[in-house]
Amino acid sequence: MFKNEDVNSEEKENKGVTNHFKHPRTKYSSESQYVNHLDDGVIQPHCHITIKCTKEIAGFNGLSEALKRLDFRSAVHDVRRFHYICKLLDLLVSPRLNALSGCAQRVLFNIIEEVAHQVSQSQQNKHMLDRLLGQLREVVELACWGRPLGSTILWEQHLTTINRIHEIADQIEIRQPGDNEEPQFEQLPEECVREVLLRLADHRDLERSAHAWGVMARLVDELRIWRELCQFHFSPRQIQSVIDRSPSTSEDWQLIYHKLRKCYGLREEYAEMIQLCRNCRCLFWHSIGHPCIADTDPHFMEKLEDVDKNSLYVPIPPQAFLKFFSL
Repeated sequence: MFKNEDVNSEEKENKGVTNHFKHPRTKYSSESQYVNHLDDGVIQPHCHITIKCTKEIAGFNGLSEALKRLDFRSAVHDVRRFHYICKLLDLLVSPRLNALSGCAQRVLFNIIEEVAHQVSQSQQNKHMLDRLLGQLREVVELACWGRPLGSTILWEQHLTTINRIHEIADQIEIRQPGDNEEPQFEQLPEECVREVLLRLADHRDLERSAHAWGVMARLVDELRIWRELCQFHFSPRQIQSVIDRSPSTSEDWQLIYHKLRKCYGLREEYAEMIQLCRNCRCLFWHSIGHPCIADTDPHFMEKLEDVDKNSLYVPIPPQAFLKFFSL
């Protein structure tokens, strides 16, 4: 990942989401970005949500319906949303799959199948698909040992979808550039290769790069690479706290990074995230927007004149998104 610089079960779940708009049809431009045709009556993907899931209203929000109304399946094809969705899938597939309803499981597998199509078409992020496939393999092995995963008919449908995903993945062949195409990566000046490494936000990507080419292995050992990686993920106070505890390692930025990672965890940053509107309690994609009550009520707009508009929208990371559904 790069640093960012710039069916009864279905009916039951549908009752939980308080959004009564029809599922939108979203079109793509040549750059795989959304084009909203509001003049044609198409409503942006959005979903009203219950903010606090107490015991009295736990399960009120339906995950499957929320994923549909936010158009996750189509959003996979937008490069800005791809990493966010894959992280959400990663959190759902293995540890939480049994907690999902049959409808939510079906939607989940359909999104993963769409991820496989996107990876096949774009020739990118195959490692993310491989990770999801590994988790699916574990789920299948658990099913073979008799762990309950729903009805037999439903699980047969899941296995059919999983087999289709594996068929797509097996046919993916990363196309290498031709021998006559220039410049080759090995022909780039060392300064350019260093700039590429400085934009990697995951230490595992750095380690893989070091194994790929001797020049990158030498550059990965530079202190600057790990120092800027520390500064990207952690605050100056966090960095200083680790240095103060181990003064002898103050110059070993790679060691400092791994200590910080174990102590504080890594920062997650996405080019596009789900947002929560404080006005109407609505989840929506930030770049697309949503039909808000504040836009249609003049009296409500007057109350917001002195309010910072940026504070009205709260970014929702994948872990926080699942909390709306008691997951």
